[in-house]
Amino acid sequence: MSFQHDQFARSLPSSGQPIPPEFFRAIAESTVDWESWLSSTGQILWVNRAVQRYTGYTPDECLQMSDYPLPLIVPEDRERMSNQMKEAATGTTGDNIEFRVLHKDGATLWMAVSWQPRISREGQSLGFRASVRDVTERRRMREQLRLQNERLEQLVQARTAKIAQLEQHRLNMEKLAALGELAAGVAHEINNPLAGIRNAFALLKRHLPRRVKHYDKLDLIDKEIERIRGITHQMYQLYCPTRQKAVVFNIHRCLEDLRSLCLPMSRKWQVKVVQDCKHLDATDTLDRNQVRLREGELKQILLNLIHNAIQASSPGQIVRVELSQVDEQLVVKVIDNGCGIEPDIIESIFDPFFSTKATTVGQGMGLGLSVTRGLVEAMQGKIKVTSSVGEGTEFCVLLPRCLHTEEDED
Repeated sequence: MSFQHDQFARSLPSSGQPIPPEFFRAIAESTVDWESWLSSTGQILWVNRAVQRYTGYTPDECLQMSDYPLPLIVPEDRERMSNQMKEAATGTTGDNIEFRVLHKDGATLWMAVSWQPRISREGQSLGFRASVRDVTERRRMREQLRLQNERLEQLVQARTAKIAQLEQHRLNMEKLAALGELAAGVAHEINNPLAGIRNAFALLKRHLPRRVKHYDKLDLIDKEIERIRGITHQMYQLYCPTRQKAVVFNIHRCLEDLRSLCLPMSRKWQVKVVQDCKHLDATDTLDRNQVRLREGELKQILLNLIHNAIQASSPGQIVRVELSQVDEQLVVKVIDNGCGIEPDIIESIFDPFFSTKATTVGQGMGLGLSVTRGLVEAMQGKIKVTSSVGEGTEFCVLLPRCLHTEEDED
């Protein structure tokens, strides 16, 4: 390079003499960029050999084109670049205008063109020169960056939605805790006088002869006192749920017991309760069909769900209880073909004191599902609900087959 530079320097004219045009052509020919000289009317005057590297066309082929460089540009960009070339011919400058060229072999490259006017010593316009460089790699990197930004934006949106969900869950938990504390206090205050009322009523009933008028109403009073006791017990469980010890028991036998407990209500409502129970896999600690959970609380969970399913069904319909295992999780589904739950209230059914039975006198205070969810989550489980109006509802309870907590280990 040093020898060529010295040789080029020696070939230059001495100071004060004009530099011949071939020297400028030699400089332009040696550049990496694709260089073009065009007249003030936009006609091609000269193009360097770099054009062949980017387009596959020789300089001679380019000089034969009447509308150079449009045949070298992809059809989608030709009109835009034609307008740019017309603007360049007016003497303006442009920088880094991107377009695509179509190589002879069918490949497409992204290029960027800059142009400047050429002015003679006398100030006359000699047209303009256009310098084109390959920006394909830059475009590829820019597209990768755009895709990464989109991915990051998606992650941010997902994380924001998750944070909002957690915040909503926290607010729900605070509301539940406040309501539970209030309910537990009310239940505690009611239970004491209620126990006195019930004991006094039992004494009176025991000493009243059956021939007393309206004696048959005494059983109704007793049932209503028992219903009040049940409601206060549920209210107390919202804030101070009893925590039983986890024990090993046969889940199939547990479901048979539940079926017997539901029999009076199913007969009253003329709804049949059927079971579809798959056998479980044996594990290192449990035999087939055995689980380690809080049996009493599991019975209460499923009893609440089955009762709700029966009450949502019409006479002659069936409530199905399905049992299966997914990995180490016990899956119990309670499915009915009843009235279903409206989409706008399905998110609220686990809230305390929310009930879809409010129009029916004596059909609950909206505490059953709140207590049910609390018992499920206390056993490290989840409860899900899906429903279609007029088609039915499915409650799915997922619990660990073998529950291990610090209080159970004590």
